[in-house]
Amino acid sequence: MGLISYIKEEIRVVRERDPAIRSSLEVFLYPSFRVILRYRLAHKLYLKKHYFLARWISQRAARKTGIEIHPGATIGKGLFIDHGSGVIIGETTVIGDNVTLYQGVTLGGTGKEQGKRHPTLEDNVMVSAGAKILGSFTIGENSKIGAGSVVLEEVPPNCTVVGVPGRIVRMGNKKVPRTDMDQIHLPDPVLDDIRKLQQENIHLHGELRRLVKEIRCVEEKGDYDEDL
Repeated sequence: MGLISYIKEEIRVVRERDPAIRSSLEVFLYPSFRVILRYRLAHKLYLKKHYFLARWISQRAARKTGIEIHPGATIGKGLFIDHGSGVIIGETTVIGDNVTLYQGVTLGGTGKEQGKRHPTLEDNVMVSAGAKILGSFTIGENSKIGAGSVVLEEVPPNCTVVGVPGRIVRMGNKKVPRTDMDQIHLPDPVLDDIRKLQQENIHLHGELRRLVKEIRCVEEKGDYDEDL
């Protein structure tokens, strides 16, 4: 793909997934657009073992955009980083096509591994704001990671993950995340359990009040066994 065709494709990706963009010219100011262009150049230099120059380009891009992408990372087409401040993508990360990352996302290592240390994100994965994915495992295609989640183990395709540590709360997603950018309305089984306990607690209190009332009525009538 030539440079002009590549830029047109990146503009299409940004406009498709960010409703705040009103014109193609605005895309040139977008941190995601700028950092990915620089990453592509740095990655080519990295593959040719020009490590210092590759890191120089990537670190300059990080200072200007707040998005740190190691030039050794492997990234497919259609990556979209919304807002982007605080995003970190480690050296051995592998990202498939049409992946979406929000601000504060970390694709990092645990510090205990050698070689492949960072996660692999398959096609159409969405990682919501502040989520951390740590380790050399795979997030399956079409999966969605909820905001603030910490994912430490493999996620099958078509799943939704929430919580710390991350738990699979839905399997068999019907919608591809890049066409359904909702970060908010995700299932939360812990919250569901809390609400269930609250309802049971209300029911038990009602039963207790009813029993106390019945006992008082019996006592007032004197119709009870003195030996109890």
